[in-house]
Amino acid sequence: MATKMKPIGDRVLVQPMKEEEVRQGGIIIPDTAKEKPQEGKIVALGTGKLDDNGKKIEFTVKVGDKVLFSKYGGTEVKIDGEQYLIMREDDILGVIE
Repeated sequence: MATKMKPIGDRVLVQPMKEEEVRQGGIIIPDTAKEKPQEGKIVALGTGKLDDNGKKIEFTVKVGDKVLFSKYGGTEVKIDGEQYLIMREDDILGVIE
């Protein structure tokens, strides 16, 4: 479980969505041809960003939000055999409702 990892600052821990191996037409996509996922779920928030006056800026996302992020944003990490991304909140493009 990703709760063993606590990001710091304005970083968030995102679990990328798995891309389907079979498309609607029944074509099987090999691992080498798959694109990096751009959707994921927030599993942990950092400690928060500070403004110029030292006041903490609240996150605009929360744990459990499904988000869309930039294609090459974040740093890939492996925790307990699962792939995650650590990224700045600025790398998140939007929340999917």
